[in-house]
Amino acid sequence: MSVTDVRKDYDNLTLTLVADLAAPAERVWQLWADPRQLERWWGPPTHPATVEEHDLTPGGAVTYFMTGPEGERYRGWWQVKKVDPPRFLEFVDGFADQDGTPSADLPTTTTRVELTTHEGGTRMELRSVYDSREQMDQVLSMGAAEGLQEAVGQMDALVAA
Repeated sequence: MSVTDVRKDYDNLTLTLVADLAAPAERVWQLWADPRQLERWWGPPTHPATVEEHDLTPGGAVTYFMTGPEGERYRGWWQVKKVDPPRFLEFVDGFADQDGTPSADLPTTTTRVELTTHEGGTRMELRSVYDSREQMDQVLSMGAAEGLQEAVGQMDALVAA
């Protein structure tokens, strides 16, 4: 599995996942930049993603839903803040209701993705930053750390193909 570290830092309100992938940064970047490839890993295996909108430019949006084992749908969105292909992506990640309207009841997270050369491949550091301890606890209690680890764990097979 490509995931080498998952850290919960309550002092800095961050969840950081590190993955080492046996592919150049340009290939790993495509897993983010191509909506069909993003669908193949963004959700954990039990909750595959379907990307509806995908504009990976500053100010752009990504909208998606994950489908659970019983057919239930969980919607989410990104508001893209910064992009520097193939090395850096920053977006605000949030939950949405069944109509795709951003949820005011659930927290948002600022997510930063950095790709760097590492041991002949690429190290991906994905850091989620929360606004408060309460928000971090709420998202982590929903299984975000485990789900993210399972989702990123699917990248190995995709970059090898």
